[in-house]
Amino acid sequence: MERSTRFLLLLNLDHNDAPTVALTLADGIQRLPEELRKTLTLDRGLEMAAHKSFTIATNVSVYFCDPRSPWQRGSNENTNGLLRQYLPKGSDLKPYTQDELDTIAKRLNTRPRKTLAYRTPGDMLENAIVALTP
Repeated sequence: MERSTRFLLLLNLDHNDAPTVALTLADGIQRLPEELRKTLTLDRGLEMAAHKSFTIATNVSVYFCDPRSPWQRGSNENTNGLLRQYLPKGSDLKPYTQDELDTIAKRLNTRPRKTLAYRTPGDMLENAIVALTP
């Protein structure tokens, strides 16, 4: 999720090992405008042990939250709650195709958010792109 616009990308993973996660994230983050690809804040899960290869591939700095400090990623935690409407906690995500994940992301990206003054993440991303265009 891009923090300033709350725009969500969901990526299908073949495996959740660190190298696969880093490669998939590196490919996925390329969908965002370069100006919005500055940093990534993560929790301390083992799936991001290859974060250095992600940074080398993307030039995106990676930061980690303090242990047991979910408020440091509040927007992400809120988005996780919204995702639970489509992907219940503990669900096996392997059966979901990238098209299905894109459909879920589209639903959330077209949903107005109070934190965005009732605009949608999709609108916010579009506005950010227009503002960045010379």
